[in-house]
Amino acid sequence: MQGLDPLDEDAGGTVFRDVILLALMGFVALVILMLPHVHPPQAKTSDDPLLGNVVVEIRWPDEIDADVDLWVLAPGDKPVGFSNRGGLYFDLLRDDLGSLQDITASNVEMAYSRGVPAGEYIVNVHMYRNETGIWPVPVQVLVSMKTDITKAATPVLRSKVVLVREDQEETVFRFTIDRDGELDYDSVSHIYRKLSQPPASQRL
Repeated sequence: MQGLDPLDEDAGGTVFRDVILLALMGFVALVILMLPHVHPPQAKTSDDPLLGNVVVEIRWPDEIDADVDLWVLAPGDKPVGFSNRGGLYFDLLRDDLGSLQDITASNVEMAYSRGVPAGEYIVNVHMYRNETGIWPVPVQVLVSMKTDITKAATPVLRSKVVLVREDQEETVFRFTIDRDGELDYDSVSHIYRKLSQPPASQRL
């Protein structure tokens, strides 16, 4: 009985390795060609035409590790904020905790509405936590509106509030939108109304 030639076995193994290597190189080349066409998801801003009809945005200095909360109230609804992130009309886009669990350097929270029901709207800011002990904390507040969901929102109200202690809550805007979806500028005021609510686990 004649034995197998070891050279024949090595040749078969070489062909197998070459095929695997060529397949791997083809896969790597395909990934490299696809990379320029892959775009990471971007955070929504008030200029995003896909956002709602009433957009409320707050910002505070990025270097201050503070948890400032946005609270909004639409007509006939419950307050929307970190402990109740969605209502009949408003949704809180993100609860920014400052530097905690934050992969970005921006301190921003935003809420947006589905539709523009007529009636009074209220916008509050609440200082929940300030680990840095840096005071005061200035908070920029912007309200934008649009009646056409396919177009970018137009800024209609802008203000700045200064927070000087934890648990401080300020009413930045109270305003009325009429049945035609128009802001009544004569209705704008800052009369205080508490909106913030503790998490359900802390309520009595």
